[in-house]
Amino acid sequence: MSWKGLTLGRRDVLYGLASSGAAVALGWSPFLRAQPGEREKPLMKPIPATGERIPAVGMGTWITFNVGELEAMRAQRAEIVAELFAQGGRIIDSSPMYGTSESVVGYCLEKLGEPDDLFAATKVWTRMADDGAAQMAESRRLWGVETFALMQVHNLVDWRTHLPQLLDDKAQGRIRYVGVTTSHGRRHDELMSIMRNEPIDFVQLTYNILDREPEDTLLPLARERGIAVIANRPFRQKRLIERYQDKPLPDWADEIDCANWPQFLLKFIVSHPDVTCTIPATTRVDHMREDTGAMYGRQPDQAMRERMVRYVEQI
Repeated sequence: MSWKGLTLGRRDVLYGLASSGAAVALGWSPFLRAQPGEREKPLMKPIPATGERIPAVGMGTWITFNVGELEAMRAQRAEIVAELFAQGGRIIDSSPMYGTSESVVGYCLEKLGEPDDLFAATKVWTRMADDGAAQMAESRRLWGVETFALMQVHNLVDWRTHLPQLLDDKAQGRIRYVGVTTSHGRRHDELMSIMRNEPIDFVQLTYNILDREPEDTLLPLARERGIAVIANRPFRQKRLIERYQDKPLPDWADEIDCANWPQFLLKFIVSHPDVTCTIPATTRVDHMREDTGAMYGRQPDQAMRERMVRYVEQI
């Protein structure tokens, strides 16, 4: 990519951002734990259908990237996406439902030189069968990508119509993985029926340290059926951050290399063996750095996860 006549590799630009003095001053950086001349590798988790490994923390775009044509806000979102890649992430999730978010994502990717290792995930969201193909074509245009890594039926809207089209698109090479999504803990019975009976690769659902219902049914079923799991609403749209940010982290948070509440909350999610990744959303570069920090350092085991739950439920 070229910045005002200076030509640099995209990785040079992104890693330079992450290792700058400003980055370290703002918070945790994965470079701090690495040996001299080395960079610690992020937590990668396998997609059961293929074994492909993807970063455990990606980025959602609901609300946060719906900024219209405002150039300053678009440019700031491009800095957030640059930080995602600089810190080892590469998953971006969006939807036609999210206003101008897909257009803004496309703007960001163009600014970054269309990263080769992008894991592009979006959704089809319409009750009109004939509109599904056109909507997905528009998403490709807005993102500036030919092939989506993952196409999902958003909140199960008319999934019986759209899923056959997605499976055909997968067979034709227009998408690599097929999935369905829910949010707010809705429609779990219907979701489980789809997981049992349809050849999907991914499911997206709400899971966080307080919303743990999927542990009893959905996550074991995903393991049984070989379905990757994306955990959405990891912070309940900031409400968990607001709830805990003025509370002290426990002293033992150092045992799992948590420097802040976002990392504490995200490590609880991604350490679950049946969760593939989570997709927090943010409007700030320093918050992206905190979020992606959850992929580094020691991860909690089951005993520690239970300890984390007890702690947040008592404060």
